Amino acid sequence: MDEYSRFVDWDKMDVSAQSQDMKELTCTDFHELKQLARQGYWAKNHSLRAKVYHKLISNIPCRTVTPDANVYRDIVVKIIGKRNSSSLPLPEFVDNSLIPTYCLNAEGIGAIRKIILCIANQFPDISFCPALPSMIALLLHYSKDEAECFEQVCRILACNDPSKRLIDQTFLAFESSCMTFGDLVNKYCQAAHKLIVAVSEDVLEVYSDWQRWLFGELPMVYIARVFDVFLVEGYKVLYRVALALLKFFHKVRAGQPMESDSVQQDIRAFVRDIAKSVSPERLLEKAFAIRLFSRKEIQLLQMANEKALQQKGITVKQKRQNVHLAVHAENFKSEIVSVKEMRDIWSWIPERFALCQPLLLFTTLEHGCSLSRFYSHSEGHEPTLLLIKTTAKEVCGAYLSTDWSERRRGGNKLSFFGTGECFVFRLQPEVERYEWVIIKHPELASTGSETENHAQPASSTLSSSSVPSDPSDRLSPFLAARHFNLPSKTASMFMAGSSECIIVGGGDGQALYLDADLNHGRTSHCNTFNNQPLCSESFQISILEVWGFRD
Repeated sequence: MDEYSRFVDWDKMDVSAQSQDMKELTCTDFHELKQLARQGYWAKNHSLRAKVYHKLISNIPCRTVTPDANVYRDIVVKIIGKRNSSSLPLPEFVDNSLIPTYCLNAEGIGAIRKIILCIANQFPDISFCPALPSMIALLLHYSKDEAECFEQVCRILACNDPSKRLIDQTFLAFESSCMTFGDLVNKYCQAAHKLIVAVSEDVLEVYSDWQRWLFGELPMVYIARVFDVFLVEGYKVLYRVALALLKFFHKVRAGQPMESDSVQQDIRAFVRDIAKSVSPERLLEKAFAIRLFSRKEIQLLQMANEKALQQKGITVKQKRQNVHLAVHAENFKSEIVSVKEMRDIWSWIPERFALCQPLLLFTTLEHGCSLSRFYSHSEGHEPTLLLIKTTAKEVCGAYLSTDWSERRRGGNKLSFFGTGECFVFRLQPEVERYEWVIIKHPELASTGSETENHAQPASSTLSSSSVPSDPSDRLSPFLAARHFNLPSKTASMFMAGSSECIIVGGGDGQALYLDADLNHGRTSHCNTFNNQPLCSESFQISILEVWGFRD
């Protein structure tokens, strides 16, 4: 076919999908490249795609000394010798990953192992990289020889642009990406998340498969289209496509019995056979329709998850702790919720805290109905979980991302703080989780000054709208600004507290108010939403509990 056909088994390829029109790619503008990649401009011409890949990869900023094709030619004989590469053990860092053949011929399949072993020789700092075999197999399609493929993979591995993350190379990076993906699923794929929680004992284990869906199970024509965009836009594309896969899995399989005893196996099978239900174009269309966090916000979330893993000493592969170990009958007893209900709540919280065990901090049964005691027992803990049972047997609560001591910034006045990770929920009469809203604060919105984040009456309005439009470099309020030394203007209001009351802005128009005596509360519900209210508009509290998170 062309000079890039050495490793391709064309009998296994759909040649009819290939165009013989020799198009050229001359543009260098990022936004134009992004549109062309998403549209599949070079997807139907094998030679053009190879040339585009070469151009994009050669422009990746790399370490000063990055192994190239000449290095491969020098070392491959020393490392492989005359041995059959198929008999050589792969390095541990590929973690027994699938080695997809992607319509490669016998020479191409053998070349995958040779290149992996040479990369292991040149990159001793790689400790965990399960996506590597798939990436090599794909790039062999668009390489003239093994040495060229080796050089392209090395440039991806040696990228030194801190803003352009390309491939995980340590277990810490990989595991934190799985946690970050779990956080994103929890926010953007709630229906699929609810299904997985219902049928799986270990939700985190299911989400740890997300890279395997892409680099292992996804058919060649699909991963090539994903890779087209990945080389232009970076790592965020992988999250988008994995979320889209999960959305389609839920749409196709919802209401149907599981095909196996494992939802993990069912998702893998769905991705392998995705051509039966979704085209590559439809998959990408779905992926880019998701209004995902910005690249910088995802980096911050990844940093937070890495920090949580490091604090727990989880930097090498080990048995994952699942929610059933975090919340079980021996270490948990609540007068409001059952172990199962607490596990449901645990499946909603950010992944970095799902590693922790619940710790009872305050209960009105023991500590009385005093807001000051509520504060004294809750302060110093971040995050916390608020559980309420009403005299009408309703059960609701809130996940509170920020230490209640932050309220002191306002003196005796109502002070607003918190992050977009806050949410409210209802367990009885039926389970419902509400997305967050912001407690609007006119003074702060108009001045952006933290010093004015104090004087707002308790009757502050609540809104499901986002913060007024900001400059393009401004972050949304999802993560706590102070955790990352960000400017105060990036913080917003999701919690409020004073000596007279507390307010939690929930979501979808929901908000929770509690009076100082902790005997009475009320909710705010925006009528523009179709969901059910959090609980009665005015209610009497039977029991209130506050839970912290213990390492």
